[in-house]
Amino acid sequence: MAKIRDRTEDFKDAVNRGALSLGFNEAKRAALLASFIMHKPRERSHFIKAALKTLESIGTLEQFLIKHRKDYVDPHRTTTEERDSIEHEISVFVKACKEQIDILKNSITDEEANSKGWLGIRGDANADTIAHKHGVVLILSERLHSVTSQFDQLRAVRFQDAINRAMPRRKPKRAPEKTSTDSFQSGKNQEAREPASSEVRDRGEVQAEPMKVQQQLLDDETRALQVELSSLLDAARDTETKMVEMSALNHLMSTHVLQQAQQIEYLYDQAIEATKNVEMGNKELTQAIQRNSSSRTFLLLFLIVLTFSVLFLDWYS
Repeated sequence: MAKIRDRTEDFKDAVNRGALSLGFNEAKRAALLASFIMHKPRERSHFIKAALKTLESIGTLEQFLIKHRKDYVDPHRTTTEERDSIEHEISVFVKACKEQIDILKNSITDEEANSKGWLGIRGDANADTIAHKHGVVLILSERLHSVTSQFDQLRAVRFQDAINRAMPRRKPKRAPEKTSTDSFQSGKNQEAREPASSEVRDRGEVQAEPMKVQQQLLDDETRALQVELSSLLDAARDTETKMVEMSALNHLMSTHVLQQAQQIEYLYDQAIEATKNVEMGNKELTQAIQRNSSSRTFLLLFLIVLTFSVLFLDWYS
């Protein structure tokens, strides 16, 4: 086997001579030689840059959620206003990420509309690129859904804790029952006091009447306040229960949306496969038409040759 000669140095010398002839200085020649070794990275497209930015935003949201998890769940660490502020910031993060994902989806739709020719047929390379972009959007949606599901669980824990704290824990106090001995003793004392205090009682009844009326009014107001507070407590409890139900429904709806996205992706893959099958069928039909035309030509030629052969044999005989 013949030996292979390394011509790298000769190539470098040729490049240096060419650069000198073109008037390159030392820095330009060094940059030219370095360009043969280290290639510049390809410039990322606008879609890839936006997708990476969205992924970075979702990662920031997840880190923020992990950092403030205990502060949001534990009521002894932060106040209600601080927990509401954390929830508001997370909602703003989620809304911004959803808007970015919607922008990516709209860009894919526009690219699909612009990539179709006058017959509505796309190229294979462009179809693969669009399918790849759909996969990127689906991955971003799943990542955002996992983060929002974690936040929904934390919010459900907070609402459940609020409901538990709002439940009344006081037991009604029972009035002590009087025994028969106490009632008998009090009866005897009352009989003993009646002769002595008959005059004092007559004078005290006149003064006790306004006190009884005032006490009755205070009791009525207290009962009315108790009824109003109990109704407010029931309304607050119903509101908290509805909020927990709304959170659960929101989580359920997001789960169904993710399932629909997966089904849409499956249908899109099936549509791409069906398009490829139709294109292959068109090619097969074209080939069949060509074979049919060639077979007709061959049959016609065979009949002509056979006819001339019969005529020649008839003339020869």
